[in-house]
Amino acid sequence: MNKTELKEFLDEKVNQYNNFDFIESDPVQIPHLFSLKEDIEIAGFLSASIAWGNRKMIIKNSHQMMNLMGNTPYDFIMSHSDSDLERLENFVHRTFNGKDFAGFVKGLQHIYKNHNGLESVFAKYQENNSMQKSIHEFKKIFFEIDHLPRTQKHISDPMNGSAAKRINMMLRWFCRQDTKGVDLGIWKNISPAALSCPLDVHSGNVARKLGLLSRKQNDEKALAELDLKLRELDPADPVKYDFALFGLGVFEGF
Repeated sequence: MNKTELKEFLDEKVNQYNNFDFIESDPVQIPHLFSLKEDIEIAGFLSASIAWGNRKMIIKNSHQMMNLMGNTPYDFIMSHSDSDLERLENFVHRTFNGKDFAGFVKGLQHIYKNHNGLESVFAKYQENNSMQKSIHEFKKIFFEIDHLPRTQKHISDPMNGSAAKRINMMLRWFCRQDTKGVDLGIWKNISPAALSCPLDVHSGNVARKLGLLSRKQNDEKALAELDLKLRELDPADPVKYDFALFGLGVFEGF
């Protein structure tokens, strides 16, 4: 395929998968449960943070997280007591356990109490066509308070070579402004042009087959290579192609 044919093919796949039906099998359904901005942010952040492995299990455990917080995540974050945190102890999703969950609750409280919320932190450090510095700075701020060293592994850092798939997915949910109903578009201070594709094994394999990616590892360097190619196809909204790459990989076995 030449560049024009590739763009037409991928645009068609974006339209196929970027619609309301996508939500029922995707963790993006969790933030869609809420209407308060802060509830949406916290639900999205937590569900994205455990978004690896079996998708049905991700969704099930994300619902459990919301239930453990009384389905009022922002209120729980801001006003929880030590005894409230005790009921999180038995939570587990793969290597993310109840102690990590409690650490995330405290980290989020720190972000909202002392740094004006999640959007404020990510917007403050954004650069032209890149959110990588924002992700790095967010992780530093999130863990400024006392925390278990083990919990740090659950937030990726592009400056350490990670593609930071889960946070890039969350940024897509919050920052993309379209009318399709999947992405929430609640953050207005970050341009979709700066977003990166949530690179994982599915999107990476499809990108390589389509000639969008040559690097074999799914790391920060691969993400930079893919970003460059996707921005050539749509400079204003490159991350929309996540729908195409993910859909082709997961639903079509491309």
